[in-house]
Amino acid sequence: MKKILIINANYYKDITKNLENAAKKVLKNKNFQISLIKVPGVFETPIAIRKNIEKFDAFVILGCVIKGKTSHFDFICKSSFKAILDLSIKYNKPIGNGIITANNKSQAYERSGKIKSNKPNKGLEAAQAVISILSNGPKKI
Repeated sequence: MKKILIINANYYKDITKNLENAAKKVLKNKNFQISLIKVPGVFETPIAIRKNIEKFDAFVILGCVIKGKTSHFDFICKSSFKAILDLSIKYNKPIGNGIITANNKSQAYERSGKIKSNKPNKGLEAAQAVISILSNGPKKI
């Protein structure tokens, strides 16, 4: 049974709880063994992955970064996303990125399923991406 670690960067708890619930639901339905770690923010997710890289087959990262009036948003998003991608490639492990990047809370609520919207839940999408990578091997043609 494949082991997946969900890392919830729960700075915006009201948003990431919905991401977490959606990710857990789809992973449980596919019979993965799931563990959960909560970290204070998106910037802490790469180190949480690195500390656990040998223990799990894949990771689902959940979080939210909302643009403010300073460039902090850009620095957090760029450095965190790059570190996550680098870890995935270096260790050959799927990492589903369910981090919402939004201009405001309303957009984040839509992307987390907190309010009714036609936007997909990013936690669900991240978990589905991991499932796809883990179950999709080369096929002879």
